[in-house]
Amino acid sequence: MKKRLMTLVVMLLCLSFTNLYSQFPALEGDQGMFYGGLGMATIDDESFLAINLSPELSLGKFGAGLSINLLYNTDNGAIRSVDWDEGYDWARLIRYVRYGHKRDNFYTRVGALDAARLGHGFIMNYYTNQASYDQRKLGLALDYDFGFGGFETVTSNLGRSEIFGGRVFVRPLRSVLPIPILKDIAFGATLVSDVDPDKKRDTGDEVTEYGFDVEVPLLKMPMFDSYAYYDYAKINDYGSGSAVGAQANLTVIAGIAEATARLERRWLGDKFLPSYFNAFYEIERFSPQEDESIFRKDESLALITDDVQGVFGELVGHVFNTLHLVGNFQRLDDIKNSGILHLAAEIPDAVPKIAAHATYDRRSIETGKDLFKLDDDSVARVGIGYKIKPYLLLFMDYIYTFQFDEEANKYKAQERFEPKVSFVYNFGM
Repeated sequence: MKKRLMTLVVMLLCLSFTNLYSQFPALEGDQGMFYGGLGMATIDDESFLAINLSPELSLGKFGAGLSINLLYNTDNGAIRSVDWDEGYDWARLIRYVRYGHKRDNFYTRVGALDAARLGHGFIMNYYTNQASYDQRKLGLALDYDFGFGGFETVTSNLGRSEIFGGRVFVRPLRSVLPIPILKDIAFGATLVSDVDPDKKRDTGDEVTEYGFDVEVPLLKMPMFDSYAYYDYAKINDYGSGSAVGAQANLTVIAGIAEATARLERRWLGDKFLPSYFNAFYEIERFSPQEDESIFRKDESLALITDDVQGVFGELVGHVFNTLHLVGNFQRLDDIKNSGILHLAAEIPDAVPKIAAHATYDRRSIETGKDLFKLDDDSVARVGIGYKIKPYLLLFMDYIYTFQFDEEANKYKAQERFEPKVSFVYNFGM
């Protein structure tokens, strides 16, 4: 398989260190938090005084998050203007508003979509509309499960028509054959469309992917449940693929330890990519070239000329609700440099007076030596904090990502160092 190497940027969500929680959507808490920070940030060799207030509010199933970020240029004495040059920037002060949690019977979220998934993720998985701090969007997720069937939806940008996605599913045996296990067999259909990948309305470049799936419960117990599934997907005008997988969910007493493991075998045809709408998509969807032309992600599909097979695995969980982990890895059989790794971890309370977090994305992996490198195939964020008081932390963030340079008409590496004093306060609602 031959693929064109495209510049990558992933998930610089906001200045607060708290955004690692976006990696664990199933672990969203039901209590309020208040975060704040004061420190220094270096962006493109310019120094800024960074002021951040990020309260997270929760009342029952209702939750909301704000993100107030001010970057004060210490050289010219001005607030970074690019953060506030459009009316839309002010609306983004509300990071998100939600009701419920993903997989509840009813769930909705408006604003930042940090790790959106439809179905088993074969078409859309870990999609974020917050590709960089300067390009945040107001999106919408809306799910409803009414027993016999239901739906999941994702809209990337309420301010402009861009990405729309939805999945509908039915459990036809629930009322006809109400037998445990059999009654929960589900059949689903998914469609996701990016109506304007290159952000130019006068070009007909819409990309649409659709598919169907079957989910069969295997075992359901108070502390353990599992199911098997089959997915098929087709990218319109391009190729198709399918996958067979199984997922297991383990709960060792609520609050002690929880884990979700998934393993998938994939058959991928030519001109096809699994999880086409993923964490990298907002940057991969189009890439400006040196000759001022646009290279879109769907154009790279034509370079995939072979049918291939591969595996995908994922593990998400926590121990004592303190050590939070998520990791997934995918690789194609007999294809060099096809490995893609995503890792995230957080330790907020395990070590007295110390808090830490890290996220890491890496592609083009061939051997173990390729797993951990910082270059244009990787994105990383690492932070460590010292608890001066239970509610007061001295924190340092290191962020390695990419930012679009309009003058050079290309993406370039961007390193950010952010020392700050952060305030964290838990409160029940």
